Amino acid sequence: MDKTVEKVILVGVETEDNYLRFDGSMKELANLTKTAQGEVVFSLTQKRPKLDRQTVIGKGKVEELVQLVDAYEADTVIFNHELSPRQNQLIVDALGVKVIDRVQLILDIFAMRARSKEGKLQVELAQLNYLLPRLVGQGKQLSRLGGGIGTRGPGETKLESDRRHIRDKITAIKRELKEVTAHRERSRQKRRSSDLFQIGLIGYTNAGKSTILNMLTTAGTYSEDQLFATLDPLTKKWQLPQGMIVTLTDTVGFIQDLPTQLIEAFQSTLEESRNMDLLLHVVDASAEDRLQHEQTVVELLNDLDLEQIPVLTVYNKSDQVDKDEFIPTLFPNTLISAKSARGKEELTKAVRAKMMELLVPYEFDISSDQGQNLSELTRHTLLLSESFEDSKNAYHVKGFAPKNSKWVR
Repeated sequence: MDKTVEKVILVGVETEDNYLRFDGSMKELANLTKTAQGEVVFSLTQKRPKLDRQTVIGKGKVEELVQLVDAYEADTVIFNHELSPRQNQLIVDALGVKVIDRVQLILDIFAMRARSKEGKLQVELAQLNYLLPRLVGQGKQLSRLGGGIGTRGPGETKLESDRRHIRDKITAIKRELKEVTAHRERSRQKRRSSDLFQIGLIGYTNAGKSTILNMLTTAGTYSEDQLFATLDPLTKKWQLPQGMIVTLTDTVGFIQDLPTQLIEAFQSTLEESRNMDLLLHVVDASAEDRLQHEQTVVELLNDLDLEQIPVLTVYNKSDQVDKDEFIPTLFPNTLISAKSARGKEELTKAVRAKMMELLVPYEFDISSDQGQNLSELTRHTLLLSESFEDSKNAYHVKGFAPKNSKWVR
């Protein structure tokens, strides 16, 4: 049975605090709604010094919104601001339709996208934590929801259960998450002890991280022109042209005003990035709000204490910008198109150059009967040259290796 697309009215208030990024934020809200399979039928915006304490938009605008909901036969109203339980209740009483905010919308998309057990548990935990204080007096509204945007995940019956049941559920999920996280930590330790150079892909949502992962490896991950297409950290092996094997980890996309519940819920997703030797910060070079996107990622990296990890900025989607007029703002960087044939070659070259700065140079001889050592050296280090010297009956090798590697003498 085809699920009918929900008609959605977006509501945003431009204030003294958000006017610089307001337009971009509303555009992003429309994209998020589309990703959550909703159709935006109208966007109601207003300017005021600060949000109305009771209804965010004030009494007059609420009356206007009532008429708009009626005129457009809207199913859902989505606010571009986090609503308090009280605000949500007052607006629902006035409109008589489902009302959700930006946080619930993002949580909803996360519920759609999560694939792994950990991802699903993280989403459910964030949703339940968010909904717990909003359960008071919501019985009527929740029984009216009947599915759709903002209601995926825990499910209607769980939401209508009493608060104690939800608290028990939260405790159970936290316990289960501990076990899953411990398992992931064991996998991480294994990777760390194997001397592999680890590269993490980070960046604003929809910048092209998964496309780059697919281009460099045979990962075949879900990469679509949608917000939050990737939610679960995915690690793949990438073999460089010289033979060295490194790991590439894709992570969830960052977004401005990322709700704190989500930063906490996805701490483990971003936790993967803590152990990286190099981060590739993928930026959509063609995005209108490119500078804002860059700033959001840099600030979040600082919040997560990841600023000490070396970063190479990868400006992606060069096919959609004028290369001669493009001015990069983050350094070091490279400008590529992950969709072009040359993109892989250009990115590989830039990553290799950055790795040479981070690794330790070596130069020594390997005797001809140590063939096994030579092939190991090729896989675990960046081997630049090898030449056989008859006089020594040995291979003279030069290259770069991780500093803890047994090859660094």
